[in-house]
Amino acid sequence: MEKASVTLTIKFLLLQYLFAFSIAQDFDFFYFVQQWPGSYCDTKKSCCYPTTGKPAADFGIHGLWPNYKDGTYPSNCDPNNSYDESKISDLISRMQQDWATLACPSNSGSTFWSHEWDKHGTCSESNLDQHAYFKAALSLKSKFDLLQILQSAGINPDGGSYSLSDIKSAISNAIGYAPWIECNSDADGSKQLYQIYLCVDTSGSNLIACPTFPHGKCAPTIQFPSF
Repeated sequence: MEKASVTLTIKFLLLQYLFAFSIAQDFDFFYFVQQWPGSYCDTKKSCCYPTTGKPAADFGIHGLWPNYKDGTYPSNCDPNNSYDESKISDLISRMQQDWATLACPSNSGSTFWSHEWDKHGTCSESNLDQHAYFKAALSLKSKFDLLQILQSAGINPDGGSYSLSDIKSAISNAIGYAPWIECNSDADGSKQLYQIYLCVDTSGSNLIACPTFPHGKCAPTIQFPSF
């Protein structure tokens, strides 16, 4: 009887551990998404520069998004752990530079960052607290300079048209993994380079081969507008 009780206790503890582990690992990878500001601003919707001024002509962070291998994703995972800027005060100057908002009306960026944490960041909080989450995205941005990679391959934000396959090849040759390219349309309806997706492991530190790509299509040749 005593032996059976011990066995049941062990099984119960094991189930608790497995349940806790499943929660802690409740996503498979991150999409690290960077956005070209020129392609955000030249649409019919246009844009507003943040209160800190016009951002640099460089890819800016859009987000670090937990995803599942089947293409779905978790969102708004913890309403009790809302964005708290005091927790990332040492990162704000870097975020204003590398994670700038272009939404209207003009603002400091806090609304954008709050949205990213509340919708996406809270779904990785078992791995990354709020400070670690934003720091991870900033570190990835520093480690993989997409503009420099493209310019080194002769692909420049000069309003010219470039082969989509050349853009993908330039990035994959530099980082070792295939990116996913998202296009949008400018005010005249021309397809252009909008966002670049890289896949990252659940630690938020290392690039991996993308288990799946988002849906959407680009034209075979797309524009790379100036900013």
